[in-house]
Amino acid sequence: MGGRNHVPRRTVLGGALAGAAAGAGLAGTAAAASPPPQEGAPGTVAPGSDAGANTPALSVHTAGDAAWTRVLADSDLVWQRMPVKWEEGPYLGNGFLGSGIYKEPGANAVRFNVQHSEVQDHRPEFGSIFGLARLPIGYFTLEPVGAITAVDWRLDLWNAELTGTITTDAGSLALRAIVHTSRQVLAVEITPTDGERDFRWVFHPAEAISPRAAFKPLPDGYTGNPPAVLGTHGDASTAVQPLLSGGQHVTAWQETGRGRARTLYAAVAHSFPDDGATAAALRTLESAAVRPLTALAVDHRSWWHAYYRKSFLSVPDARLQSFYWIQLYKVASAARRDAPVMATTGTWLEPTPWPASWWNLNVQLEYWLIHGSNHLELDGLTRSLSEFRENIKGQTAPAYRADSLVMARSNDTTLSHGVDAGPGGTGGGIPGQDPPTPEIGNLTWALHNVWLSYRHTMDESVLRDVVFPLLRQSINYYLHFLEPGSDGRLHLPKTFSPEYGVDTPDTNYDLALIRWGCQTLLDSAGTLGVDDPLAPRWRDVLLRLVPAPVDANGFMIGAGQSFAKSHRHYSHMLSVYPLYLVNWEQPENRDLIRTSLKHWISFTGALQGYSYTGAASFAAQMLDGDAAAGYLSDLLRLYVQPNTLYRESGPVIETPLSAAQSLHDMVCQSWGGVIRLFPAVPAAWQDLVVHDFRTQGAFLLSAARQGGATRWARLFSEAGAPCVLRTDMAGPLDVTDAAGRPVAYTDLGGGTLRIDVRRGQEVWVRPQGGPPPADLAPVTPNGPAARWGLPAV
Repeated sequence: MGGRNHVPRRTVLGGALAGAAAGAGLAGTAAAASPPPQEGAPGTVAPGSDAGANTPALSVHTAGDAAWTRVLADSDLVWQRMPVKWEEGPYLGNGFLGSGIYKEPGANAVRFNVQHSEVQDHRPEFGSIFGLARLPIGYFTLEPVGAITAVDWRLDLWNAELTGTITTDAGSLALRAIVHTSRQVLAVEITPTDGERDFRWVFHPAEAISPRAAFKPLPDGYTGNPPAVLGTHGDASTAVQPLLSGGQHVTAWQETGRGRARTLYAAVAHSFPDDGATAAALRTLESAAVRPLTALAVDHRSWWHAYYRKSFLSVPDARLQSFYWIQLYKVASAARRDAPVMATTGTWLEPTPWPASWWNLNVQLEYWLIHGSNHLELDGLTRSLSEFRENIKGQTAPAYRADSLVMARSNDTTLSHGVDAGPGGTGGGIPGQDPPTPEIGNLTWALHNVWLSYRHTMDESVLRDVVFPLLRQSINYYLHFLEPGSDGRLHLPKTFSPEYGVDTPDTNYDLALIRWGCQTLLDSAGTLGVDDPLAPRWRDVLLRLVPAPVDANGFMIGAGQSFAKSHRHYSHMLSVYPLYLVNWEQPENRDLIRTSLKHWISFTGALQGYSYTGAASFAAQMLDGDAAAGYLSDLLRLYVQPNTLYRESGPVIETPLSAAQSLHDMVCQSWGGVIRLFPAVPAAWQDLVVHDFRTQGAFLLSAARQGGATRWARLFSEAGAPCVLRTDMAGPLDVTDAAGRPVAYTDLGGGTLRIDVRRGQEVWVRPQGGPPPADLAPVTPNGPAARWGLPAV
């Protein structure tokens, strides 16, 4: 297990989540790549001037919870037909415990799966996807007396609760179900009519074997774990699953009757290497079962209500808007700061070839939406990279462990990989060698996510304790292999661009990460006041690193390898998105970006859902809202399942979550030190509203677009970072504080303002004479849209 002698798991991001954090702004790589806006006509307004003197006091009127209850009620999933598989049914979760609900195959029953993100095997000799795989637990079946004839269910997003009825030819069963937000408990209350009084629950333990076994041959010597042992403890029943490696996971459950209603309570616990899970599961069960579901749901509902209130977004595309709010429900059901990094399946483990966390795209995409939506309390990625850094070192070849880190493609809950690849048990590749596959950018890319958490909170502890030390070691690994060529440039031996299929020298994926990493280390050292002896080397790499290989079709995979076949991954274009090293605001690079995107997306055979979310974010950077919306429309039409889950052989969670980030990119972009409000809005979106959207620089942004024009914007500064805002607001502007007092700003031209806003201060920007903000409310949709789920045909 990883060492714990560094930053405690509850320390990372603690300051940011508690409130404003200290620290000056960090310009970052993108700012270095793009020149700052040129100052235009004189527009400086100093405090004490007449501008805005008559502006009344301003505030965002949220009218209590009305905006959230309305938009979430409009987004609730409904089932008026029985779901028959995981991608159709409701799902509940809390980042640890998860349940997917659908018809039991071949039976007159409803399945309630029971899965837990901490439950895994512990046999590293068989690698991460067999020996360290997440393990299935089992499921309950709700078995009615009569034959099921109809269902009418609703997943109430605001309360994170499934409600409804199951109708049979003998009567009906009223249903309420939650996975409690902070207790590892599934609670299902059933109120039957007289004819269904004898319904029953049955638990079915799953075979404790890697789900990958259904898709790939077992490694030599690998066997499943022994069967679960069923037992009773007073009123409770247990299924104790022993593991060959030691430890166990345990499901404990009991039914409690109160009047006509009967409530099933089920708890799960996992322990390794000891056998403490039985006692833990029984304690959790006992503390929950004494409470009726209504009482148990009180603090559960309070958590979810506070969660949703942290931000608000409404667009006139009703189908996309409801999809977005479902993703916010989904990510909080699958992620918490103290939970393991999301597995590629999320919390809902089904038969899958992906029973681990994948780090060559999946993890990164899973967590992007937490920043703009203002949900850093879900950032288990930053916490895990900090807590389990010693386990990452174990994936680095011994010759480089003294000063370097590299991460394998797949890992378990503790970021361990096992010993199924590489010399000496390493999981990370080595440039110029194959096997193992030299895919070496995974950690560097993951650290870009952590850097985004820093930039969106300006919590300097994240920069100092996580980003800087781990990025320094990750870039060190690259530095061991960079060598000068005959052209005087630094070149990289053959590496692997996920997931193109060939090794190439000077792979664009790695060159982009090297550039971003070196520049970010230099900027971070300046912010932290660190005089690092490696700084001259980082500067030299930035000066002499070989340019990105390109040809007539745009970015190549690497030197000598054109992009020439359908490929779902945009790894070769990472410098454009999400790194913004090459970006649309550099006129000399626009043709390259346009050509690369068009060429990549034109090969349709191997594209997958996240290809379309990537294309949408590229289009948003290109300020093409119609194209971005078109790509998202294609995603929803071609790939997203009725309950908004997504599959590639088995459940894969990252694509729908990354689609929410693509929508963020259309609504607000804040890379390179500039907050771009409504940069890529489709022509049909005349109205739009956003509230407390979190941007880089630790600003909370609220704004409204009405009739095709931005009417007002509000920024609250948590950290006092430099504030540059770009909008479409034309003509004379009022830039004031909430009391209507003028705030100093400089008009840089092109709708861009540099505003003097202090930490803890809010600033309002409006056209002079414009209307004050109205109550926060969803915008009117452009047209009706079917609900997600399985509504009546």
